[in-house]
Amino acid sequence: MIHYHVSYNNPLSYFLQIEMRIPALQQPLLHLQLPAWRPGRYELQNFAQKIRKFEIVDADSQPVHYEKITKDRWLVHTENLPEITVRYDFYAHQMDAGGSWLDETQLYINPVNCFMSAEGFENLPCELVLNIPENWQIACGMKAKNQNTLLARNFDELVDCPLFASATLQHEVYTVQGIPFHIWIQGNCKPDWPAILADFRDFTEEQLRLFHDFPVQDYHFMFQILPYKHYHGVEHSNSTVCVLGPADALMQRNTYKELLGVSCHELFHTWNIKNIRPAEMMPYDYTQENYFKTGFVAEGITTYYGDYLLGRSGVFSANQYFDELNGVLKKHYDDYGRHNYSVTDSSFDTWLDGYKPGIPDRKVSIYHKGALAALILDLELRRVSENQYSLDDIMRRLYNEFGKTGIGYSEQDYINLVLETGGPSFREYFEEIIYGTVPLENSLDTALRFVGCELREENNPISYERKFGFRAVMKKEWPNVSAIMPDAPAAFVFTTDDDIIAVNGRRVENNLNELFKEGESFEVAVFRNYQLRTVKLETNGRNYLSNYIVAKRPDATEAEKDNFQRWLNQKF
Repeated sequence: MIHYHVSYNNPLSYFLQIEMRIPALQQPLLHLQLPAWRPGRYELQNFAQKIRKFEIVDADSQPVHYEKITKDRWLVHTENLPEITVRYDFYAHQMDAGGSWLDETQLYINPVNCFMSAEGFENLPCELVLNIPENWQIACGMKAKNQNTLLARNFDELVDCPLFASATLQHEVYTVQGIPFHIWIQGNCKPDWPAILADFRDFTEEQLRLFHDFPVQDYHFMFQILPYKHYHGVEHSNSTVCVLGPADALMQRNTYKELLGVSCHELFHTWNIKNIRPAEMMPYDYTQENYFKTGFVAEGITTYYGDYLLGRSGVFSANQYFDELNGVLKKHYDDYGRHNYSVTDSSFDTWLDGYKPGIPDRKVSIYHKGALAALILDLELRRVSENQYSLDDIMRRLYNEFGKTGIGYSEQDYINLVLETGGPSFREYFEEIIYGTVPLENSLDTALRFVGCELREENNPISYERKFGFRAVMKKEWPNVSAIMPDAPAAFVFTTDDDIIAVNGRRVENNLNELFKEGESFEVAVFRNYQLRTVKLETNGRNYLSNYIVAKRPDATEAEKDNFQRWLNQKF
């Protein structure tokens, strides 16, 4: 058994003191590895930059010789040593769903950030002891040995089980099909527990109906509710951490909608990515990038189902679901990278820049385009099979054939399942939508018409976005050009980071939209690279940055209305 121990001297410093004891050594050399990344965020994280005061001692507390051979890997000389203890401080000051945090009120650890593995010993059981106050409670998916000790079957389970420890945890449990689902809340908020438990039970039941069983014996929703606005969630094998705020608005419509959306999304990940996993990640390699091209399955399909199942379970009305779907559409169409990079290439490149804005218009989102691709696939499968098959069938087969067996699926495996279910006509879907950059408008509209809906294009109400194709955000005193559509009029006179200070001689003061409303030609004063310039901005008669929405068609047939009800489980 590998023994881990966590303590802290001063919570206001944010530093944890971590010990790792490795017994029964019978080898001259040992490699220690701190994970270079964490599942759920496919980029290198460089957790080792948060370590200080690193040392290794033997059973007699004598120093052991070691060498650091990469940024997060150590070679230890262990000849004739029956055991060693590794000690270091870890800076726990990242409050999001993938980080770790320490203060005077709580300890929050994502073990993948801060626990090392001993190469060759990864399959040994692990024991984690927390030195915390006696009145603190622990929320975690790991098995508890006692009040402050947790047990994991191996290193993979250890680092896949985040934990909260505090004296102020709020806790409720609901049960579906005999499976306990725990809800833990850390934060100064007042949950409406009857409403939360009812809604969570409804979307959980819908997910279990889809897959027919659950991969784990229990589940833990773990929420950090912050006093300020925040939104983030990360999936784990039998738990999720979601960080949301503001706390005083938790049960208000917008924040509660986010609570439901991220929770349904992360629960779906229990099947899709924690069990239905790309072959490239079987098993996870924590030492380096795990490149894969099926992010549109892992994240795109999950994004689709995360909102869709809230509608299908009745937690959201059809209109509420359409609001969420329209939000995905806006994010997709705001991203001009959709013309330049496929969703598979963008998946591969999450390891390069997938979570950063990057250079303008380089890539597309695996979440947003992936969700729209999933919507198209779901509705088209229903159409060609006359409602005999849907994306549900693909996901069940992925789970049964690749998730339960633990072998992982390849790109070709996924393609084969779709072609076997829907027929050879779906090759064009993959060529154009998954591996290509063909615009989605026609495919979306065709698919939506099967359920009595359509894709509508609406003019952008913001005058300068519609006329000239640029976006601006307030930055200090003036609007700052944040994005420009290629080939739009703005592309030939503005550059990103221009500060717009005057239009036709009038000072800009939170009135940019009004200043551009009337007229076709404008003289605009900008600061560019600390220099004042005057440029001429003229319309070309075209509209830019249109809004796309999904809406019900007034001429929908009775058959299409029936298809709608079969799809969303709600009347048209």
